[in-house]
Amino acid sequence: MSNISLIGMPGAGKSTIGVQLAKATARDFVDTDLLIQLREQQSLQQIIDNTDYVNLRWIEEQVLLSLNYDHHIIATGGSAVYSQAGMAALKKLGPVVFLDVALDQLKQRIHNFQQRGIARHPDQSFADLLIERNQLYHQYADHVITCADKTPAELVEIITELI
Repeated sequence: MSNISLIGMPGAGKSTIGVQLAKATARDFVDTDLLIQLREQQSLQQIIDNTDYVNLRWIEEQVLLSLNYDHHIIATGGSAVYSQAGMAALKKLGPVVFLDVALDQLKQRIHNFQQRGIARHPDQSFADLLIERNQLYHQYADHVITCADKTPAELVEIITELI
């Protein structure tokens, strides 16, 4: 399979970079957060509000396990890395690229943390969430891209050279 999957925190630019990467590499683009919302007919935040963040992670795992794409850029939800089975399925589809963005940059990009539909414990801060997930992102990544001070176009170029 000739897919490239993007992982990283909310605000890392997975969807933004994903669309540009798809154009640059003549691939299609899919965002698993949108697949979840289509499947459930609810926003991510509504799923959390109506059930809880654990249920959102379970739904996300089911969506990851159902992916059957070829020649796509796959932008995942930030919590995809909580599913070992889901990440194994992604890795079978092609390389996994971690977009590593520093906390201060993420905070500048995320203005609606409480309403964004982020699968996290209700009392967990964004900084604590980053610390918790960072180890998992590194564990599953085939390539780690440090995004500091790079434009989307520069990141697309770096990724295309790697793959």
